Amino acid sequence: MGGKHFGELYKVRGLITYKISPFEQRAFAGFISHGIANTIRRFRGQALRVIPPFIATYLIYDSVEKQHHHMLRKNPADYENDK
Repeated sequence: MGGKHFGELYKVRGLITYKISPFEQRAFAGFISHGIANTIRRFRGQALRVIPPFIATYLIYDSVEKQHHHMLRKNPADYENDK
């Protein structure tokens, strides 16, 4: 192998790559001005798909829990004649 490193094992001709230095990139460019508005827009776009199933699931869960709690209680009418 002649002491070549992994990225130097063969040559590719005709392939052009462009890179920008990480120090020249602006990772948080427009985060405050565009990010908040974009988040609100995305939330409004998906809210009608996400919120109704969550509400329906909560209502079903709540009614089942209330029914379960009611079924666990003893009926006072069954013990009226006990001394």
